[in-house]
Amino acid sequence: MSDPVQHSAPPALELSHIAKAFGAVIALTNGTLRLERGSIHALVGENGAGKSTLVKIIAGLYQRDAGDLLLDGELVDFRSTAEAKAAGIAVIYQEPTLFPDLSVTENIFMGRQPRGALGVIDRRAMRTEALALFERLGVRIDPDRPTLGLSIADQQIIEIAKAISLDARVLIMDEPTAALSGVEVERLFAVARSLRDEGRAILFISHRFDEVFDLCDTVTVMRDGAYIATSPIESTTVEEIVRQMVGRDVTTLFPKLEAEIGDDVLVVEGLTRPGVFSDVSFTVRSGEIVALAGLVGAGRSEIARAIFGIDSYSAGSVRLNGALLRRNDPASAMRAGLALVPEDRRQQGLVLESSVARNATLAIRRTLAKFGLITDGLENASARIWASRLEVKTSALDTQAGTLSGGNQQKVVLAKWLATDPKVLIIDEPTRGIDVGTKAEVHRLLSELAQQGLAILMISSELPEVLGMADRVLVVHEGRITADVPRAEATAESVMFAATHTEAAA
Repeated sequence: MSDPVQHSAPPALELSHIAKAFGAVIALTNGTLRLERGSIHALVGENGAGKSTLVKIIAGLYQRDAGDLLLDGELVDFRSTAEAKAAGIAVIYQEPTLFPDLSVTENIFMGRQPRGALGVIDRRAMRTEALALFERLGVRIDPDRPTLGLSIADQQIIEIAKAISLDARVLIMDEPTAALSGVEVERLFAVARSLRDEGRAILFISHRFDEVFDLCDTVTVMRDGAYIATSPIESTTVEEIVRQMVGRDVTTLFPKLEAEIGDDVLVVEGLTRPGVFSDVSFTVRSGEIVALAGLVGAGRSEIARAIFGIDSYSAGSVRLNGALLRRNDPASAMRAGLALVPEDRRQQGLVLESSVARNATLAIRRTLAKFGLITDGLENASARIWASRLEVKTSALDTQAGTLSGGNQQKVVLAKWLATDPKVLIIDEPTRGIDVGTKAEVHRLLSELAQQGLAILMISSELPEVLGMADRVLVVHEGRITADVPRAEATAESVMFAATHTEAAA
């Protein structure tokens, strides 16, 4: 374990040997972190490393059991989120929580609206200050429009504007880019750099190493609830960070196994939904991993949802092992052998309040019933098979799924669908928001499933994942497939040319 980088001036925020337990579960044993003014500091670690718990302690949501928390060199003890905000701490989450029916300006000044002489809210002053905040951040957002319908990127900017209006000295960005396009990420980074240049301290939490190395000045690694190392970004490497995160060398992030490619299993012909996708045709064979690649908004997820029957389409057909699937009928698609792991596992893939066992058996409950009843024993027996096979890390099968780390939640969603013994697995963003060690495990599992003859359609926004795992790459641009590239010919350049539909793609 390395010692934190030494500095002479007191930092903006310093945590030393923070400990936190929830009953018998120990979340943090040594949370140590030092944020300097005018710096962007990355915090990385596998899911379950303690990052989220540490952030919640800084934000006043949790209270520490031991250790010191210092703000500008002074010992502090936040008993609530309001106390942390008042002290200059702001957290920008992956999915902001704004009031959708209120305007942008009203969201920024909620609870502290400026008032005139008679106590009436001064809306003109609010609007003027909102415009000044956006100009300072170098962005253009209409301060009068409702936040309902705004992109996640714009909502995050509003949260940042709110933090700046409160004169926040420490900003924490928790996986802020997970749902953003490339252009939106660049805009967010420009804002982050301008805040750094103003002398604010920024903590940036991300699983994306390219972003960490592009944006951050310093990186701290955590593992198993404990501090591991802090390094200047220019003096470390991705390989070194990965080794520190997982406690071992990840020899290959993409353990692609040789699989025998068989006959066509999924055949899509002429699939069309006006304004969304048009004339989409492709096949997926047994033992084959086919990637749908392209830019965010290209229509990849919409194509998958139509194939599975969630969304309708106006023309075209979907066949599985020769049998025509009915439109808009997910139940018949499931019976035919189709499985869909959605992009948003928390909202669409899991019942967060239910147990791991209940979630893992949701898709096969009818087959488990005896005389119309399902016992805990039957449920647990079925769930235990897949939880063991997928190495789901949980203290018990009756644990609520919502309490698991992102990687383990993804494994539970996979368990639910693999229990149906599918012929085709559609998996949308299989490793989004999960750590590098778990990514390797998910990739290994997909490769093993393909080797066993499963046909896999994988949607991914991560080019290394596409190139590392796919036997063929189908590139989608504005709802059309613009390239079908075999593995041997797929490169980052060829995929991106097709994704942007530039002249070079031809």
